[in-house]
Amino acid sequence: MIDITSYYEGRDLGCSYAPQGSLFKVWAPTASLVSLVLYKEAGHYNSQGLVTDHSNGHEIVMKKDESGVWSCYFSGDLKGLFYMYKTEFMDGTLHYAVDPYAKAVTANGARTAIVDLNSTNPVGWYEDSKPPLCHPTDSIIYELHVRDFSAHGDSGMCYKGKYKAFTEIGLKDAHGNALGIDHLAELGITHVHLLPVFDYKTVNELQVDSHDSSIPLYNWGYDPQNFNVPEGSYSSNANDPLIRIVEFKEMILAFHQKGIRVIMDVVYNHTFTVEDGPFEAFVPHYFYRTDEAGRISNGSGVGNEIASERPMVRKYIKDSVRYWAEEYHIDGFRFDLIGLTDTQTVKEITKELIEEVDQTLIFYGEPWTGGATPLIQQTLKGTQKGEQFALFNDHFRNAIKGDSDGWGRGFATGERGKELEVMMGVSGSIHDFTYCPAETINYVTVHDNLNLWDKVLTTEGLAQEAGLLNSGGGSFGHPLDYEGMKTSDPYKSVNKRNVFTSDTVRRTILANGIVLTSQGIPLFQAGDEMLRSKFGDHNSYRSGDHINAIRWDNKRRFRPVFDYYKGLIALRKSHSAFRLHTREQVEANVEVLQCSGNVVSYMLKNHANGDTWRNIIVIYNGNTEAVEVEVPLSLTGWNVAVNEYVAGTESLEIVYGDMLTIPKLSMMVLYEEKDAKPYPTRNIEIHYERPKGDYEGWNLWVWGKGMREHQVNFEGIKNGRAVAVISALPGARQIGYIIRLNDWEKKDVERDRYIDLGTGKGDLKIIVKSDVHQWRRTS
Repeated sequence: MIDITSYYEGRDLGCSYAPQGSLFKVWAPTASLVSLVLYKEAGHYNSQGLVTDHSNGHEIVMKKDESGVWSCYFSGDLKGLFYMYKTEFMDGTLHYAVDPYAKAVTANGARTAIVDLNSTNPVGWYEDSKPPLCHPTDSIIYELHVRDFSAHGDSGMCYKGKYKAFTEIGLKDAHGNALGIDHLAELGITHVHLLPVFDYKTVNELQVDSHDSSIPLYNWGYDPQNFNVPEGSYSSNANDPLIRIVEFKEMILAFHQKGIRVIMDVVYNHTFTVEDGPFEAFVPHYFYRTDEAGRISNGSGVGNEIASERPMVRKYIKDSVRYWAEEYHIDGFRFDLIGLTDTQTVKEITKELIEEVDQTLIFYGEPWTGGATPLIQQTLKGTQKGEQFALFNDHFRNAIKGDSDGWGRGFATGERGKELEVMMGVSGSIHDFTYCPAETINYVTVHDNLNLWDKVLTTEGLAQEAGLLNSGGGSFGHPLDYEGMKTSDPYKSVNKRNVFTSDTVRRTILANGIVLTSQGIPLFQAGDEMLRSKFGDHNSYRSGDHINAIRWDNKRRFRPVFDYYKGLIALRKSHSAFRLHTREQVEANVEVLQCSGNVVSYMLKNHANGDTWRNIIVIYNGNTEAVEVEVPLSLTGWNVAVNEYVAGTESLEIVYGDMLTIPKLSMMVLYEEKDAKPYPTRNIEIHYERPKGDYEGWNLWVWGKGMREHQVNFEGIKNGRAVAVISALPGARQIGYIIRLNDWEKKDVERDRYIDLGTGKGDLKIIVKSDVHQWRRTS
């Protein structure tokens, strides 16, 4: 392990620009000499989009202080120029390198650009107002890749694959369906989680709009190059260092104006390469974690891992996150493979930014690694307890859907015995790995692995029929991919006239329905609300637009599915019972009703979290047939807000009694209103006459629609007959009964008897003799 004790506390590393002069600072404690190299031009690019010769600049030797920082002040306005650092070491090695704290770069990050950041602020930037957020559990997160959003031909957007696509408003398809950012606003999400939008390595920004299918035009972006600069392939002109910054800010402003916050996917666990990465030219071997043999460790699975536990590495990460939050008004951060970032660093990031920058920022990450790591203090499930950040809940994910790429099933995909695991997730995992619901990110699928539609098709054995490709990591538009897609129909099994008749549709809605009605922070993948397919590509990180682009025509095709998602989101946003804050609230207000028979039902009770509804019941049926589910009896009846076809906040109907029929592969949400009046009862008075007046041990066994089978005892003797009273539910047309001795020792008669209630509203009087059934209405 490298032992460097020098540390710099200042927050002015990089270029501090002003019209009268600019200050340059870079930390390189082991370098023997560092020079600032200024250029008038961006450099000469070769056919691969690289600038390989940086020797023709104006070099200025910098001065080193005791903290290991080299600095140089240059008088005059340098705006529009470019620079590199030239580092030299005692062993004779020499490097020209981009500033690791670069705020702007030329195309493909070849050189650092000197810019006036004030000139990059779009109109309205200083008045930018973040949408309100009271608590992290108020968040509903939508994971999205910038290019996927607009790249397809039917997107309606002009700036395909660009930041500016999010500024295009008022777009509709031929059937009047909102497209683009208006679609997101209509859906009702609170946050969009953007896959990496910092400057990454694998896409040539100079050729990204080429029509040559052999050129890599696409990547998810988990290959960092310049951590503090927006990615240039999403700008309208990657050659202009200012444009990507301006358009990025325009995108943020557009989201905020639509009431949507922005979460940035950040990758501080590794870099694309080591030798050509952003750090090695300045402090060799310091920024990368090593094993006992001194070799660079590979906990990321891609060749290296950042040593976040080292003081100046920790500082770099903290400075970078703060910069995005302050300069770009970013509202939250998702940390890739956060298991490789030491917990102390994560704690300091969240604490300092929440206290010093924005108390409404949210932080979360993947609590795992991509391989073995020597890091001792890994940020895994449980380390987030009480620390104001959340972690992805893979326990809940697997319980709902099964494994990520294969045939493995979960509750929503046909596996029995997952009820308790689902209920644990529904309760915010407070008895699993969290201290409170705000510490869990609930989801079933995200960008990597099979997306939800393809996963469900796979578990149903329909992948081959649908023509799914069963591939991962496409080869940049290889012709075979196109040919495979020509014969693929992911929706072959769907009845287009009534999409809800499809079990695949019902399973996907049930899966995300569980997520959206559980305690914690829900997240789902862009396009789930339109049954998005990636044609079986389970790792589409470079597969291109033909696999990844969102097909907006699916909104028209599957509009009822979109409306269902929209309704569930409105329900969650309108009712605070679904957004509990503390474990004490969960323990006091979440009551489990059933966790068996592939059914999970529970009640949010007593105006949970100040909800306007008195009690709420949520039921999930993972069976392929309808089931009868017992619920607490409500004297006012239960209002149905969500059924198998419709979701929302309004009452669809009122159901009575303590037994409900839940259709197959569906969910139901019911509620009691605060000031509802008790429903009027209709009593059926049964007078039972036996020979010799022998009534000892005899009782009624009663059933009917909305009524569980139960025993009703005779209450007394009147006119020589035993009398019992049954309360009929509103709308009931028939009640069945059997007169029996004790617990089925004997029946009065062998056949079932029924009382026809008709359509009247008055009470009824029934006279029953042994094997004789007479009844008349009372006055």
